[in-house]
Amino acid sequence: MEKIPDEGAALIVYYHGAIPIDYYYFLAKVIIQKGRIVHSVADYFLFKVPGFKLLLEVFSVIHGPQEECVKALKSGHLLGISPGGVREALLSDETYPLLWGKRKGFAQVAIDSKVPIIPMFTQNVREGFRSLGGLSFFRWSYEKFRVPMAPVYGGFPVKFRTYLGNPIPYDHNISAAELAEKTQQAVQALIDRHQIIPGNVLRALLERFHSRHKDK
Repeated sequence: MEKIPDEGAALIVYYHGAIPIDYYYFLAKVIIQKGRIVHSVADYFLFKVPGFKLLLEVFSVIHGPQEECVKALKSGHLLGISPGGVREALLSDETYPLLWGKRKGFAQVAIDSKVPIIPMFTQNVREGFRSLGGLSFFRWSYEKFRVPMAPVYGGFPVKFRTYLGNPIPYDHNISAAELAEKTQQAVQALIDRHQIIPGNVLRALLERFHSRHKDK
């Protein structure tokens, strides 16, 4: 948690689990330990769910226009975003592939705001909840309609450990594409260092009772 600044803006970029329960815990811990609220970017469809819009606004969630993200950061807030978003949540699996495609908007936001990027990954997040989005029908339906209809199962009490990488400082000489690639490499490095591939629910459960885990 020492990599989260006590004041000033930063963009936190994280891997998206099937349900990002790790990110919710992270938000709570930042409030408790730092006394700060992390603003977050969520998929636009959540704002269309009846009753959700007000709830999301209360928790400082925005649907992600670059202008709004820059505004939040220039106001000195922390901002969390997952470039993989819903697609990564549904279609990634226990091998933990990053599904960012060619997305670089988040990097442009960091450049325009002149803030550092802090990479983040949670060990075993795919073992807590699993998605059936990789099955051909659910994959097709999401790619066709962009509606997340794939079932999610789990709630397994596995051991989560959230890791923050070294901040990537603002550099006016770097392009958005280069910064996006650099950030993806940083998140991938956290996965490579801390996650046993493929993930295994039983092993992740047993880690609650002994300290064996991949650290190096």
